[in-house]
Amino acid sequence: MEKKLLFSLDIGTRSVIGIVAEQLGNSMKIIATERKEHNTRAMLDGQIHDVPEVAAVLEEVKEELEKTVGPLKSAAVAAAGRALYTINTDAEIEVSEILTIEDEHTLDYAAIQSAQQKLATSSTVDDPTMYYCVGYSTVSYKLDGVQLKTLVGQRGKLAHAEVIATFLPRQVIDSMQSALHEAKLDMSSLTLEPIAAITVLIPPTMRHLNLVLVDIGAGTSDVAITKNGSVIAYGMVPLAGDEITEALSQRYLLDFNVAEQIKRELNDLGQTTKDKKITFQDILGIDYSLSPQEIISEISSNIAELAQAIATQIITLNSVAPQAVLLVGGGSLTPMLPEAIAEALDIPAPRVAVRTPETISGITDIPDILKRPDAVTPLGILKIASSQTLNFISVFVNKNELHLFNISKLTVSDALLAAGIGLKQLGGKPGLGLTVKINDHTKFFAGTMGKPATFTLNDEPTTLTSPLKNGDRICAISGINGSVPHVKLQDVVNVPPPFKIIVNDEDFTIKTKVLVNNKEVPLDYQLRDRDEVTYQQMKKLGEILVNIGYKPTPRHFHYKLNGESTQYSASPTITVNEEEAMLSTLINPDDRITCIEPKAPILGKIIDMGKIDSHITINFNKTTCKIPTTNCTLAVDGIPATLNTSVKDGSYITYSVSEKTITMISDVLLGAKFQPPSALSHGKVEILLNGQPAEYTALVKNGDSVDVIITTLER
Repeated sequence: MEKKLLFSLDIGTRSVIGIVAEQLGNSMKIIATERKEHNTRAMLDGQIHDVPEVAAVLEEVKEELEKTVGPLKSAAVAAAGRALYTINTDAEIEVSEILTIEDEHTLDYAAIQSAQQKLATSSTVDDPTMYYCVGYSTVSYKLDGVQLKTLVGQRGKLAHAEVIATFLPRQVIDSMQSALHEAKLDMSSLTLEPIAAITVLIPPTMRHLNLVLVDIGAGTSDVAITKNGSVIAYGMVPLAGDEITEALSQRYLLDFNVAEQIKRELNDLGQTTKDKKITFQDILGIDYSLSPQEIISEISSNIAELAQAIATQIITLNSVAPQAVLLVGGGSLTPMLPEAIAEALDIPAPRVAVRTPETISGITDIPDILKRPDAVTPLGILKIASSQTLNFISVFVNKNELHLFNISKLTVSDALLAAGIGLKQLGGKPGLGLTVKINDHTKFFAGTMGKPATFTLNDEPTTLTSPLKNGDRICAISGINGSVPHVKLQDVVNVPPPFKIIVNDEDFTIKTKVLVNNKEVPLDYQLRDRDEVTYQQMKKLGEILVNIGYKPTPRHFHYKLNGESTQYSASPTITVNEEEAMLSTLINPDDRITCIEPKAPILGKIIDMGKIDSHITINFNKTTCKIPTTNCTLAVDGIPATLNTSVKDGSYITYSVSEKTITMISDVLLGAKFQPPSALSHGKVEILLNGQPAEYTALVKNGDSVDVIITTLER
């Protein structure tokens, strides 16, 4: 019977650890392990920067292991939590039979799909399609509302799972896959480094405690937190062992590799060895021989900064200081780091400890070389690979390759979602409608319906629910959006017919004016959204006269009157069918209209006669007569004028008034417009003033009576 081998690779910033184990039922037996250092700084902060260099190291590890175990085709790996993005989500399924482990996995995977959909529609990351799901942890299971540790063996109606799904940028995973492919390895499964570490060190029986696991590597410090029976959060600090190496390099002017070697000697010796010296030479050739305490004192502030960064992330994720902190990874051996983390969290120093994988449930024959803090993660990767079958499959969407987390029942819809293609993007939407206001009444015209998108799977028509397998090719063909309706003005207005009238003996045809947005347009005008159409047949006299070019409103004449501006208004004379009419008069076809514009007024209309009219009242020949007692001088534009002079617009008018000192009978005769008899009439004229004879020069006063008696003489 062929052995079932599991191969895990921990691709770290400083080194690569490979472990091969044989699957023996529910346990594993480690049969080979290999560790190789990177020759250059090919990885930074847990991310591959030089794929060929990392691939070469992977191939060396693989070849050394193959000498013992035979050919290796695939490897389980884990990614560091750089740029980690987590989503808490849940899922429910209706059940009727006794639940199995497959049912539990199905529920977990449904929750992961929900998380992927949340990320795809999220606005919190710039491009959701650039993120892969790299692992998950189940927070809780519930069956019919009751929380359980596991659903296996239970029976109920509604099963519920809450998970934390973790996502990393596509670039991180793609570079890892590229390195594996160059090393002639497939990725059998993928997880997150803190998930792998917590699987080994904090089993479910310990997760009721509020514990923090910190995997301190060279480039990143990954954080996982448990509480109330489950993992509640994952996080990452972009600082780790390289910060200490860099501090040594800067302090003593050292090559980075020399500084790394000194850090490892410090890790091995600690600060308790007083008589041991660490010797080294800087880039200038200066030799040093220092005790561990002397070196540590020089970088103590850097250790404190790393500890503070880790403590800050813990508080951010956990809100309060935890009960204990477990440190793993090569960077956890940094002298004084556990004490510094305890101080930063304000918890007792013994509550922060470096842990090693002495014994692990389900893994046997752990060699001494793996009983170190930096072996926790590769052993965790191995354990996860034995219990789960999560891996990636490759599919193509519109010729672009995608790697999908191989959860159960992947469909065309999942691939489109991962590619960032939403159904709304593919078109097929109804065309935008038109909203038009017609004489204050709103009318809507719907657009045409669109044609939906179509999909093919391996060149055959398919549906969104069709299942996927590795290598499938999907083509999403955008639908055709509907169009905006084409509506012309003449389609929405019912224009009354024109009619004829006669104005000042001239024939006119009155048409209805149609306006769009207050502008006159032709009836074949193409309407646009939000257009406002107004039209109404002209029936009132005033609007008809204005439309044909007349000015039926009063005309204003402006003057200067003794230097002051004044105006005189005069209305035109308007009749309809020889009868006086108002501007509001309704007009009928064939009506005869006259519109005579006002002429320039006479001076007597402009001047306020009350200002110049001073008189006395005389009873002349038994008739009351007003006799002026003032003299008035009038001029228009410098030319003498009378009250009957016509004055054009803009003229300059002057007048002056002087009082008469006396009024005689001759003034009365003049004011009364008395016409004396002709000299040939042989008449006798007798003038009486208050009944007494008087002469022409006799003075008169207000209220006097003047009578002129004419007697015809016989010849």
